[in-house]
Amino acid sequence: MPQSAAEKVRLRIERDILTFAIKPGERLDETRLADMHGVSRTPVREALRQLSASGLVEMRPHRGAVAKRLSIVEIVEMFEMMALLEGICARLAAKRALNDNLLAIRAAHEACRDLAETDSIDAYYDANELFHEEIYKASGNSAIMRQTIQIRDRLKPFRRYQLNRVNRLKQSFEEHEEIVKAIETGRANDADQLIQDHLSVQSNFIASIVNNMPRDFLEETPKKAKSRQRLNTAITVAAHDDALPHVK
Repeated sequence: MPQSAAEKVRLRIERDILTFAIKPGERLDETRLADMHGVSRTPVREALRQLSASGLVEMRPHRGAVAKRLSIVEIVEMFEMMALLEGICARLAAKRALNDNLLAIRAAHEACRDLAETDSIDAYYDANELFHEEIYKASGNSAIMRQTIQIRDRLKPFRRYQLNRVNRLKQSFEEHEEIVKAIETGRANDADQLIQDHLSVQSNFIASIVNNMPRDFLEETPKKAKSRQRLNTAITVAAHDDALPHVK
């Protein structure tokens, strides 16, 4: 499906925020952004609204939009919750999935194969979402599914960005294969742990970036010291990956 003008602008602004081409706290002027991206102000306004919903942009009354300063606490805690929720979904799927569910999970997984091999990041991200959603559905618990999708949507920009790592798409696909096998064979504990490990790769990568940001990029919170300790624990694991960047 072709991307709308608002979607294209949203992805470009999202990328610029996550790579710090747009600095946290920087004002996002609709007219300037419209000129920069060759569109009217309407798609820019919609893009900023979407980015506000995902937590990357703050809409201030009478002052316009600004790139939101990142909260260490919020990022770390959301990734922790995401891993737990997806683990529950995978565990339940391994116990409850019907044949149709298993076929749908396998088909969604296979749809990612060529995209991983060709490093088609945006298309892989969309296919990856569908793969995970099939696991949510197979859990048979609509309440958990809703909660999982809600927090997943808050983390979309970060989850998309981590796919830019060298060989990450191929690694992600291989991790999916092990998750699928565990669900297909009813290994609930393995399915739970595998999907949590899969998500920890994402959170460790993002944690490494956040940990190396200039301090004035981050939102000050009373929990900052405690969160920093948890973040550094994640960095200890992530530091073994040579692909992790150091953001100056």
